[in-house]
Amino acid sequence: MMDPTTDNAGTTGDPGAARASLEALRAEIAKAVVGQDPAVTGLVVALLCRGHVLLEGVPGVAKTLLVRALAAALELDTKRVQFTPDLMPSDVTGSLVYDTRTAEFSFQPGPVFTNLLLADEINRTPPKTQSSLLEAMEERQVTVDGTPRPLPEPFLVAATQNPVEYEGTYPLPEAQLDRFLLKLTVPLPSRQDEIDVLTRHAEGFNPRDLRAAGVRPVANAADLEAARASVAKTTISPEITAYVVDICRATRESPSLTLGVSPRGATALLAASRAWAWLTGRDYVIPDDVKALALPTLRHRVQLRPEAEMEGVTADAVINAILAHVPVPR
Repeated sequence: MMDPTTDNAGTTGDPGAARASLEALRAEIAKAVVGQDPAVTGLVVALLCRGHVLLEGVPGVAKTLLVRALAAALELDTKRVQFTPDLMPSDVTGSLVYDTRTAEFSFQPGPVFTNLLLADEINRTPPKTQSSLLEAMEERQVTVDGTPRPLPEPFLVAATQNPVEYEGTYPLPEAQLDRFLLKLTVPLPSRQDEIDVLTRHAEGFNPRDLRAAGVRPVANAADLEAARASVAKTTISPEITAYVVDICRATRESPSLTLGVSPRGATALLAASRAWAWLTGRDYVIPDDVKALALPTLRHRVQLRPEAEMEGVTADAVINAILAHVPVPR
């Protein structure tokens, strides 16, 4: 693996070197964020799949810092939008502005025209503004006044949200949730991790100055392109494809759910499993890859029945039960 301390702004596009630089990316983020390895890995998987990520956790567990550290470790353009109740769709996508000198309207791009968009506290803004990202996330373009404008490549939305039971939050519409490849939960740290966080702060760590913390760019767009091309060559057997389909179909038949996983969700699980297999050094997908990515890929694509919710059933519990019952291919 590449030495994560090397001040290296990426490789020249070689697939082997690309895997090393993405491994280094995980190590680089760990310089700023303690004990959130699953979330870090999820962000890397999303980059490989050209997918978007939703990070959920209570305030103060370093969701924003996690995405900022990812941006600092990537040689990519990045912008941040703080979602508030008064934010307008045009504040995200851009708008037409009248130029008095030319007596014409010109388009002023919004912050969505970037490689990595940090949508901070996305569920604190009303659904109308939330949905302004729908076209950008799905079509990778923004249409203003009938003219489609393509977004830069690569393009990733990393959105953070507080749990929906928190005051001042608006639940994300199902259509928008389905556009996120992964929903990653950012839990409260363990006792030892929290001690490590406080020790870093006591030693002068400043979360607003990641460069001072030693976070450097270790991957760039060429690495991502080489890695994605290599992931696309990872073999998926017919048995694995059928296994993914069986898992997703089982969610549609679960008595605890009113909404199961759509075919888009099945495609997302297959893509995420493939990226994870490649990251772990294999050129083929095994059932354990599917199991490893099932929760983050599917938990936001299902909807619990009210009676199941009242009994304390969670989406994760339903998916785990399905994984335990669906036959695993040999």
